[in-house]
Amino acid sequence: MSERDSIILKPSRLTRVILDQPPFANRRASNPWDGAGPWAASWICLPEVRTAPFVAAYRLRFRLNEPTALRVHVTADERYELFLDGARVGRGSERGDVLHWFFESYEGRLEAGAHVLVARVWTLGEQAPYAQISTAPGFLLAADTSELSELLDTGKANWEVKALRGYTFQSPLAAWGTGANVVIDGEQFDWGFDTGEGEGWQAAKILRPATDDPCFNTSSQNPLLTPATLPPMLDQAITTGIVRHVAAVPAGPVSKIQIRQADHLADEAENWQRFVQGAAPWIIPAHTRRRVIVDLAQYYCAYHHLEVSGGKGAHVELHWQESLYDTAEAKTKGNRDAIEGKYFITTWHLKDGIGDRFETDGGAHRRYESLWWHCGRYVQILIETAGEPLTLHRLAFQETRYPLERSARFSSSNPAMNTIVPLAWRALQVCAHETYFDCPYFEQLQYIGDARIESLVTFVSTLDQRLPRKAAQIFDWSRSANGLTQSRYPSGIRQIIPAFSLLWIGMVHDYFMWRGDPKATRELLPGIRSVLEYWLLHVSGDGAIIGIPGWNYLDWTPDWQVGVPPGGSSGGGASFSFLLQISLLHAAEMEDQVGVAENAQRWRRTASALAAAARDRYWVEHRGLYADDEGRTHFSEHAQALGVLAGGFSEAEKENLITTLTDSNGLTRTTIYFSHYFFEALRQLHQPSLLIDRLDLWLTLHQLGLKTTVEMPEPTRSDCHAWSSHPLFHYGATLLGIRPASWGFATVSIAPQLGTLQWIQGSMPHLLGEIQVRVQRNRHGIEATVTLPDGLHGTFEYAGKQRPLVAGTQTLVLNTA
Repeated sequence: MSERDSIILKPSRLTRVILDQPPFANRRASNPWDGAGPWAASWICLPEVRTAPFVAAYRLRFRLNEPTALRVHVTADERYELFLDGARVGRGSERGDVLHWFFESYEGRLEAGAHVLVARVWTLGEQAPYAQISTAPGFLLAADTSELSELLDTGKANWEVKALRGYTFQSPLAAWGTGANVVIDGEQFDWGFDTGEGEGWQAAKILRPATDDPCFNTSSQNPLLTPATLPPMLDQAITTGIVRHVAAVPAGPVSKIQIRQADHLADEAENWQRFVQGAAPWIIPAHTRRRVIVDLAQYYCAYHHLEVSGGKGAHVELHWQESLYDTAEAKTKGNRDAIEGKYFITTWHLKDGIGDRFETDGGAHRRYESLWWHCGRYVQILIETAGEPLTLHRLAFQETRYPLERSARFSSSNPAMNTIVPLAWRALQVCAHETYFDCPYFEQLQYIGDARIESLVTFVSTLDQRLPRKAAQIFDWSRSANGLTQSRYPSGIRQIIPAFSLLWIGMVHDYFMWRGDPKATRELLPGIRSVLEYWLLHVSGDGAIIGIPGWNYLDWTPDWQVGVPPGGSSGGGASFSFLLQISLLHAAEMEDQVGVAENAQRWRRTASALAAAARDRYWVEHRGLYADDEGRTHFSEHAQALGVLAGGFSEAEKENLITTLTDSNGLTRTTIYFSHYFFEALRQLHQPSLLIDRLDLWLTLHQLGLKTTVEMPEPTRSDCHAWSSHPLFHYGATLLGIRPASWGFATVSIAPQLGTLQWIQGSMPHLLGEIQVRVQRNRHGIEATVTLPDGLHGTFEYAGKQRPLVAGTQTLVLNTA
């Protein structure tokens, strides 16, 4: 039996494990400080220097004399796929930065005999996603035990490497910031690399020692290794593809070719449908060009795989779109369910779509696949054959995202409100990966403004706290020497939005209220103090905020230039003053929690002084409102909402404000994103009816055929933007009224606000169990049924009346007549 046969007949499997502490911890106890840093393994790379972008494969052939249990730790710069005996066992590395470079850990039991480990590693350089950090191309694998170190470790074992041929890359400029897409030339491609086959393998070059210790003397570009914190991303087959259109199209671009039923090849469509469903192969004759539109019936992020035979010289393009466009100018989308008369086109460069191109070599059962996933609802297959027929065996889509599943429930007497739930939740799911994203189709970056809302929706929907915790921590890692966080992180392209640093303080406060973590509180407070000190350096003696450089963005309202409120170009204005006050008060609560009372007192004194200055500078008595600017000529919902949240209105002034907000009265309105803070203010004002009225935009989304919530009102750039998922938070935390009453959700406050609703019911997960609430109006008030898990107690409040809550089920009748 050959070595190759033994691999096929005795496959082994490794599975991901999450570590609760770094490996090799015993090194630190037995070595001095300068010997505790290096691992036994080293980073390895190609012997020759190559200019990015390129793809490399690393191979280790080894033999075990007996069945062996092992654990290995794996990472790469920039990304890797790991194969054991030809089967893919994992992808990575989890995104971080140079000082927090994540590695994945895999363990399993391998049979005796020959085995091969292969890693496909790609480095895109300037064409990499903005969210991808890189230092120097390389790969690292370390065995967990010294007994297997010589056999398996990179830098010790007989690892080989070669550059994989056949890859070229193109920038998907329309999908800004997401990284290059691939073109694979089948004639050049190194088929069989994943099982270690082929020629051209050579001994890998040892690049640098691996290290996880910041005290170790090493290059500043040597990544400091840390265990991955997140579980593997979802990897499951999509089975919902529906062939909506098949047409013969002429040579050249197809983006300007209208999709018409008159051109639909109905006789072929059934065969295409069977192929897409995996029921039967489909043969494309020689010298044939076809365009096929597949509707996945849902918004997905997915890796696509295509298996073909024959058809030398053919090419296949797989392109993705969130939606089709009404016009060839790609301005409006209309109903997303409709395709008749529409165009499969992007808004910018690469008009035919965003995706990959595969050029066939005529071989049998060739499998072409993307390196990175794509996303959207519609997939366009564009095939052009040359002098041979092409057999299509299989087209597969494997969904990928963070494995986030909702365990909360909500329903009400207004059934239209329930239509928002699946769209908002799907938006959060497909914007959650190794970090939160603003959107999956464009950018794929984790912004503080988006991530705070995404974290809150996560808290009310699931017990999973790993992604919110990582988001809170990673923005702390992004801080520059002046103390401010970056607006988005991880990112190789720096951007500073000073107000987002304040929102990060709110994000940390949210995390510790909803989940609690004293150790992490202490770790993050130095960063919070640095952000506040930076802002306070820019507060003048009379309480004005001046001279803050950066993009002083607040909201994408069309009334403001690039999202900056009037008077806010240098950080001034009422909104920023209130946001700083809120951040100071949040920080004071956290300082109290860790026992640093003197800091808490200072932050509260400073917030009080800023409140008095804002009153003098921005309050307009005859309108009962805060102006945006010192000239007192511009007024917005933003300033009023933040003023409410900062405590800037007396009870009497709130009554006038409610009238103003109900009538709009010339105020610049908050958009989809900043409506979250407006809704938070409406909660404090006890105006749920106005909140429900402002859901009108969300209520139209399902009528437009959307599967997710959007970035902005039509015409929206992105059909999927999770900052617009916040109605899910307010359904649970504002209308049902379930919120933490103390640190770490140790106690609960339930203060439902029905507004125009006759009844409302739902549930929210809690670390101790499930909280259930139902509230029904009656002739004299309300009747509420509340169930709390064992170990939880709190208060119920409605219309100014309070009742204690204990574990178990209780019914409360409150007469409000």
